[in-house]
Amino acid sequence: MESTEQLCNASARGELEEVLALLQAGTYVNGRNRFGRTALQVAMLGNSALVNALLEAGADPNVRDMILKLTVTHDAAREGFLETVRVLVDRGADVNLVDENGNLPLHLAAKEGHLEVVKLLLELTEDPQKTNDLGHSALKLARDAKHEETADFLEQCLGSCE
Repeated sequence: MESTEQLCNASARGELEEVLALLQAGTYVNGRNRFGRTALQVAMLGNSALVNALLEAGADPNVRDMILKLTVTHDAAREGFLETVRVLVDRGADVNLVDENGNLPLHLAAKEGHLEVVKLLLELTEDPQKTNDLGHSALKLARDAKHEETADFLEQCLGSCE
């Protein structure tokens, strides 16, 4: 258990060399820390090389947070980490999983106005017009949050107006 805590802590701090050493020493990449989270779930998401190393070691990109049912892709999309979202997708992350409120990663990226992430996710999302549990689409979330450039892009690509 101690090595799992060490791996999670190093991952959260973005310490790639420490993460690689712990993985090479045999630390289970999908082990959970005392808070019930894996190293990937607590990883410094702006460090796409670290995320990639965890995924190469077999980290599950689709593991869900126990509380809100968020995946790491939801978190990276919400925070606007384009390269990390790209790495996750390239390594098998499912962008069509919803959180406990019915939000896709696309919804969260649109709501925060992360246009480049929205562009990437739009190509990969099965139903980009899907609504969350409150009946809001990515377009509506972007428009309501006053992210006009993102909303205009979505409107143009989706060919509809809400």
